[in-house]
Amino acid sequence: MRYSRILGLMLASLVLTTGLGGCGQQFPGAAAGQTVKKTESGGTKVESSQTKDPIVTIEMENGGIIKIELYPKTAPNTVKNFISLVQKGFYDGLIFHRVIPGFMIQGGDPKGNGMGGPGYSIKGEFAANGFDNPLKHTRGVISMARSNNPNSAGSQFFIMVGDAPYLDGQYAAFGKVIEGMNVVDQIANVPRDGSDKPLQPQTMKTVTVDTFGVNYGPPEIIK
Repeated sequence: MRYSRILGLMLASLVLTTGLGGCGQQFPGAAAGQTVKKTESGGTKVESSQTKDPIVTIEMENGGIIKIELYPKTAPNTVKNFISLVQKGFYDGLIFHRVIPGFMIQGGDPKGNGMGGPGYSIKGEFAANGFDNPLKHTRGVISMARSNNPNSAGSQFFIMVGDAPYLDGQYAAFGKVIEGMNVVDQIANVPRDGSDKPLQPQTMKTVTVDTFGVNYGPPEIIK
């Protein structure tokens, strides 16, 4: 019963209170065609020799860097939406408003309280919503937060700190951290209040994307 209660609380943390809606400490092994290298900051970096998928760079206000490789073949419209918001500067200055050690960090809300979004939503690209998305919610994976409505994701996202197989097929995973998991871990473990909001703002100073010359176009949205 205790495990079920904890599991329920974790799932609830990814469900926003409005309709606009997020442990292993070891970095996962590299996939085929990838190598893992140590960075100067002591973190780890996964380098791929087989892909030119978009790379998003989150620069934290304290100088920390998180790089995320997006998977347009896995969740095409979700990736289009994320790239579109990044290119508009939507995420610049926003915070990670909910952090749970061993589970995830969640951000992307312009209100900073879990109830904001871009003013629209997108279709949820995950199995429970009729979309074949095989990406599992393992450490480092980025996924879209949403409410109970499967098509309510907008701008809020979460980055996995640990593995959470019970989220597979329930949320639209669309990429993975390739550098800066040490920064993600630091954010996940800061002091927080009873709502899992950091006591000191964990601010994304700038969020940029390198599409390697590819124009992914606008996302299909639900107004």
